[in-house]
Amino acid sequence: MAEDMEIDDSLYSRQRYMLGDSAMKRMARSNVFLSGLGGLGIEIAKNIALAGVKRLTVHDANVISLADLSSQFFVRESDISTNRAVASQGRLAELNPYVTVDTMTQVFDQSSKLDFLGDYQCVVLCGASEAVQVHVDNYCRSQDPPIKFISCDVRGVFSYVFCDFGDHFEVVDINGEEPVEVFIADITKANPGVVSINDSMHSTHELEDGAMVTFKEVVGMAELNGTTHKVKVINSKQFSISDTSSFTSYQHGGLASQIQTIATMQFTSLAHQLTKPTTSVIPDLGKMEAPAQDFVAFRSLHAFYAKHGCFPKVRDKIHAGELVTMAEQLLPQLDTSGLQAVISTDNLDRNLLYKLSYTARGTLAPLCACIGGMVAQETLKALTGKYTPLNQWLFLDATELLKGQDTLSADSFNARNDRYDDLRVCLGEELLQQLRQQQLFMVGCGAIGCELLKNFALLGVGVAGRLTITDHDLIEKSNLNRQFLFRSHHIQKPKAAVAAASLLEINPQVKVDAHTNKVGPATEQDIYNDDFFQQHSVAVNALDNLEARRYMDSRCVSNQCPLIDSGTMGPKGHVQVIVPHVTESYTSQQDPPDRDVPYCTLKSFPATIEHTIQWARDKFETLFAQKPQMFGKFWETHASPTGAVEKMKGGAMLDGVVKVAKMLQSRPHSWTDCVSLSRVKFEKYFNHRARTLVDTFPLDTKMKDGSLFWQSPRRPPNPVKFDNGNGTHLSFVVMFARLYASVCGIRVTEQDCSMDTIQAILSAVVVPEYKSSSKHIETDTSAKKPETAEVSAESMDVALATLERLSTVVAPGDLTMDCLSFEKDDDSNGHIDFITAASNLRAMMYGIEPVDRLKTKLIAGRIVPAIATTTAAVAGFQTIELIKVVMKQPIEGFRCLFMNLALPYITLAEPHPVKKIKLLPGVEYSLWDRWEIQGNPSCTLRQFIQQVQDTYKLQPSMVVYGVKMIYVPLLPGHKKRLGQTMVQLLKQPKNVNYVDLTLSFQHPSDPDQDSMAGPPVRYFLK
Repeated sequence: MAEDMEIDDSLYSRQRYMLGDSAMKRMARSNVFLSGLGGLGIEIAKNIALAGVKRLTVHDANVISLADLSSQFFVRESDISTNRAVASQGRLAELNPYVTVDTMTQVFDQSSKLDFLGDYQCVVLCGASEAVQVHVDNYCRSQDPPIKFISCDVRGVFSYVFCDFGDHFEVVDINGEEPVEVFIADITKANPGVVSINDSMHSTHELEDGAMVTFKEVVGMAELNGTTHKVKVINSKQFSISDTSSFTSYQHGGLASQIQTIATMQFTSLAHQLTKPTTSVIPDLGKMEAPAQDFVAFRSLHAFYAKHGCFPKVRDKIHAGELVTMAEQLLPQLDTSGLQAVISTDNLDRNLLYKLSYTARGTLAPLCACIGGMVAQETLKALTGKYTPLNQWLFLDATELLKGQDTLSADSFNARNDRYDDLRVCLGEELLQQLRQQQLFMVGCGAIGCELLKNFALLGVGVAGRLTITDHDLIEKSNLNRQFLFRSHHIQKPKAAVAAASLLEINPQVKVDAHTNKVGPATEQDIYNDDFFQQHSVAVNALDNLEARRYMDSRCVSNQCPLIDSGTMGPKGHVQVIVPHVTESYTSQQDPPDRDVPYCTLKSFPATIEHTIQWARDKFETLFAQKPQMFGKFWETHASPTGAVEKMKGGAMLDGVVKVAKMLQSRPHSWTDCVSLSRVKFEKYFNHRARTLVDTFPLDTKMKDGSLFWQSPRRPPNPVKFDNGNGTHLSFVVMFARLYASVCGIRVTEQDCSMDTIQAILSAVVVPEYKSSSKHIETDTSAKKPETAEVSAESMDVALATLERLSTVVAPGDLTMDCLSFEKDDDSNGHIDFITAASNLRAMMYGIEPVDRLKTKLIAGRIVPAIATTTAAVAGFQTIELIKVVMKQPIEGFRCLFMNLALPYITLAEPHPVKKIKLLPGVEYSLWDRWEIQGNPSCTLRQFIQQVQDTYKLQPSMVVYGVKMIYVPLLPGHKKRLGQTMVQLLKQPKNVNYVDLTLSFQHPSDPDQDSMAGPPVRYFLK
């Protein structure tokens, strides 16, 4: 991205929202040097290129070998014997047209001159020797300003990251969270003063100790307005500030807004850290000593390499023993207390050293993805100061994957001169064969899906089985900065088809079926039925919404299929592994429900920009979708105004006729009419509406308890006076007119939208005078939006008169309208522009701070912020868990991931075990259980109940099919059903073999107690 170029919102919108303009511009001016283009280096390079730096120089002096194909996804078999950097450069450059990708191929060592690094703001070394790392870090620290330095490596199933950003590094945003702004309910006169939040607006204040807040709009204790205070948290609803005892008494209102503060971090050199390491991250809660043990192991491995010029041989016990000896000799020089554990000869994990020695010549591709995502994010932090950097080491291993290898022969890990050699060192041939045989179903081919497919291809998943992937979306330009399998020439092509083709470029041996179907109830019977799920050994989610995740979870539970779920939101990510009869499922833990915004708040009393954006989004749907649809259906039913008039005169009450008559009367027939209507709507929405509210509720209006009606969070509106020189005012007029012209089939030219034309039309528009209204204005926050508005007899008479008058002049084309479907990703259609203008005008009317188009787009489009670094890391962790599922690990071997790269925070924890529900001694079930009853066409309800009782020793008290009550003894007539057949009661089509029923059971020891719920019961009809 060139320094003087505008940031392309259509490409960078989600990333720009997360990082902000200033961080994006700093990246656009930055140069990064990356050395080492193996599996880890290419992951980092890919993520940095997608992010949008100015220049990325990739360095490697090695050539491509066949084994590189197991982790280096940007080289092909035809590239063998080509330099790794040169072979990768073209495909890296394709990722982002704004990034210059250079190559360097010369060898440099601990004695090389490093002056060429002076052009870079960050240097990243992958797999460098310890001596080279120290040499480069010392050079970077000597520069003014210092060059940010990162070193990392993946060896077998072990990895590390090291960061040195100099003696004084400023973090401009420590966590990337939106600054908190809370409405105030009360402030005490005390030392310290206690602030209570308005809990009708917020469930919690979300502030932390030490946060800085500033106050505004406080009435009564006005001394606080414009002042800044440090927060001390009391509880989720209250926090204290400084002394307020001398201030005037608080009356009402006010907002407390968090202020972002700059933090300073101090790093020490690699030379210092090699003897006294520090970290703030302990990734695996099941292996608290692992970082310290891994540090000692890697120091020993570097010592081995320095002595022999190579890493230990695969499965060589002599080399492994030598590595242990080197570790024991190093220990007296090391202080690992900064890694939360002190390692001595007494607690040195010699088995772990053996594991590192055995696998050091291998590369585990998904671990490269994990570390590659995290290192790329650290690189972006180094360039921008956005988010808190790693302090200073991160160690991560996946030793669970080595479980059971002691029983395998050494031949299982030896090279076979194929693309999987580096992977075979880590996993062994037997596990590779199991991965190849998988029948895997993946839903979603977006950002996480692309990363997963890359990992699957490198592992050979589906080579002897099959990958089935599905995604119903088409590729948009905004996808390209994080969905790395797609290029600009793929725009508007199906994601699944393009992803499958790109997957085969990485590994042509994989068998893949690409679908473009949505997984859900509509495809459950014909495509993704029980037989389909039961043919697959594992399912993987790469979804971006809760509804689809819950659906996939229910289908996998029903069909006993393992599921690995994941998701990201900006720098945050999660992975959940779900294994039949072992773990809980996705829906076992419920997310807290979103707090609904009251109808009256959106309609008349917005308090935040989110309220005004939602109002504008609703207006779009009403004006350009719902009303045109209603208009079209009305005339499909009633044919013509003359026919409608005749029916009304005959006493018929025609649904929607009042609205339709108004729309027909005001329907524009030209561009001039559209602009004129738009100007009138402006006056109605942003001027007359405000005046009506203040007329109805004057500023001194009081509630029954004597408090003011207009007090925070309720804001009195101010009428907006139209200004034809105001950009926001004109944007609303033009965008409304454009969209309504599209609805009415009116052609609009570029000249029509010129300012000269618009101003000329506006100068002739006659705006209706304001008239006070007697319409009821809802103020009850518990009231719901009315399903249908009441229609008065007077309104019906007016509608009849209007249709009579227009019946002789209406053309057939006047009775049709097109409906617009909201599309957030097409920047040329005006949808987001209309919502931005309408929202910001309403915000101005209520004294709310407007926001830019990007934030409006994200909120209105419900876009989940996404960045490539997080998706790469999450997909890597997800793939590691897939390997464990294939291995059939016990629950203690699995890990669920919770990650926030902004902090950075990484937690791997054992999944929750499935809960068992006991019904009787010896009779229990879990969510994975399903009872089965074999029936036949003549089986009666009485016989079915007896079968259940005989099989499971429980008396059914209720039988339900979906929402249909089949048998509830207390309901009238239900006992008579006992003699009817189940086929009659269920009323199933002939081609259905079984149904899933919900049963409740009488308590065995006390029939008067509440019924007990049981597992689903699958009843076979034949």
